[in-house]
Amino acid sequence: MNKFQNLIHKKNKSKIVCLTAYSKNIASILDKHCDIILVGDSLGSVLYNFKSTRDVSLDMMIAHAKSVRMGIKNSLMIVDMPFNTYRNCTEALQNAKKIISTTKCDAVKLEGGIKIISIIRHLIKNKIHVQGHLGLLPQSEKGKFRVKGKKIFEKIKILNDAKLLEKAGVFSIVLECVETSLAKKISQELKIPTIGIGASSHCDGQVLVTDDLIGLNQINAKFVKKYANITKQINSAIIRFKNEVKNKKFPSKKNSY
Repeated sequence: MNKFQNLIHKKNKSKIVCLTAYSKNIASILDKHCDIILVGDSLGSVLYNFKSTRDVSLDMMIAHAKSVRMGIKNSLMIVDMPFNTYRNCTEALQNAKKIISTTKCDAVKLEGGIKIISIIRHLIKNKIHVQGHLGLLPQSEKGKFRVKGKKIFEKIKILNDAKLLEKAGVFSIVLECVETSLAKKISQELKIPTIGIGASSHCDGQVLVTDDLIGLNQINAKFVKKYANITKQINSAIIRFKNEVKNKKFPSKKNSY
């Protein structure tokens, strides 16, 4: 059983754990605990202070993914295809191949349903493993983000898109900020796993941005739970360092050659 079959086999048996990583050091920690490590285009806001993921380039994604790959031994590694890198079948295949060949990742993730279904089919036909992404689509959003699936037409569209993606051959689908009852219905009706972010516990797995989870990123989104306050710990360590430098306690003899 390969990694993808193993992941699908977890549906209805074991919840799937997914977190983001942008560097080897973080990836090596996550690899002990995660089924999936995602090199997300969220790095645009988390690392580069971009207002939108649209500003993330292919070169940025590849550079960070190459670092992340060095920290992974067990987890399935997925890389987001950034905005304007899959506008047509030819471009999508060229860029997906470049990502996979240079980073040695296992799969790529694309945002959207019926609008890009021919592109997704083309990638899968050419033996590229694809993860889908429905609901809130950061690469497509203009203005304030909001929950998806509260309106009837949205429910129908997102459910139909999910079924289209499954039929096309994606191995899993991220559901972002999807209303609870819709996330439950999609998860029940699909045979492939759903990975939720702000989409309730009914999904087959959950993903968060690691920097949000550990309190390094000052985000207050409802779907984020902060399990640590690493900012406070970093601040405390730096204060101790500063005080020891000023008081001539660092470096001591054991820290000197």
